[in-house]
Amino acid sequence: MSLATTLIGVLPTYEQVGILAPILLAVLRIVQGFSTGGEYGGAATFMAEYAPDKRRGRYGSFLEFGTLGGFALGTIVVLILQLILSEDAMASWGWRLPFFLALPMGLIGLYLRSRLDETPVFQDLEHEGEAQESAVHGLVSLIRDYWKPILTMAGLVIPLNIANYTLLTYMPGYLETKINMSANQSLATILIGEVIMMALLPFCGGLSDVIGRKKMWWTSMIGLFVMALPMYYLMGQGFVWAIIGFAVLGLLYIPQLSTISATFPAMFPAHVRFAGFAVTYNFFTSVFGGTAAPINEAVVSATGFLEFPAVYVMFGCLFGIVALFFLKETAGASLVGTDVPESQPEDYGVEAITSETQALDDCGR
Repeated sequence: MSLATTLIGVLPTYEQVGILAPILLAVLRIVQGFSTGGEYGGAATFMAEYAPDKRRGRYGSFLEFGTLGGFALGTIVVLILQLILSEDAMASWGWRLPFFLALPMGLIGLYLRSRLDETPVFQDLEHEGEAQESAVHGLVSLIRDYWKPILTMAGLVIPLNIANYTLLTYMPGYLETKINMSANQSLATILIGEVIMMALLPFCGGLSDVIGRKKMWWTSMIGLFVMALPMYYLMGQGFVWAIIGFAVLGLLYIPQLSTISATFPAMFPAHVRFAGFAVTYNFFTSVFGGTAAPINEAVVSATGFLEFPAVYVMFGCLFGIVALFFLKETAGASLVGTDVPESQPEDYGVEAITSETQALDDCGR
């Protein structure tokens, strides 16, 4: 992931090597995507299995806190460069500089990773001889035995990634080229929204430990479906309105974003958790997330319908609403063992959180 990102910064231009330039860029982006997808599934599973059962939502929300932190830092770097460099300098060589930051960050990540132990849940599986199957046989068994949670998760991954890539990846260019904001204004709008979202992620993750994951997802799906069109229309009215519109959509997206690490890994038993999460998430992210920006751009450019990204988000929410009818509540459930986790009435809620807090306090004393 780090190496592919760094190499983008040294790519030759179209004028230098012709059609080879975009081909090399596409190859490096594919490597980025596969690397990120594999890393994300492992990181989410790792955090879910290490977190206390009744605090999984809060602890897991920090994975997305880090993700949004990366978006925000990237936005800040580009904004600073645009402020200190001329437009010509930025276009000719300045755009390359942020990519070079990936190399030292990758080395830091490699150092940290080399010092992490496997989760207790996985160590228990290895001890009992039930560790995850590998290669083709494992994949066939996964699809044959766990097709229901795979389809349910797919229905949630589709709206999650359409909203993610539309709001956080496509939005800066959309505000700049379609709504005629300056480059600095569009980046400032996104940065303000990202910082607000980061501040609220742990709160929403913790709230899911009390009221359950499904209520959080229902709130997000219905909210985005109802508010996407009005907020996109509002963003077209000017800079201040764009900040408000993006903030509202970001707030409605947070209940999904803050509970990914708590919801998705818990849909599979321990021995197929990483495989089930990673395969499902990566495939449907590639199909619906990676294509969201080009689809939005193509339709908006061809039709002039500036609110189409909102319609696309609404389209994704329809999949999510159907999937939620089949999603099992797993707040507070144990992730240990080879059975599919599912909450019991006493596993979550105010009483469960209060009793666990009291137990921790007593232990501290």
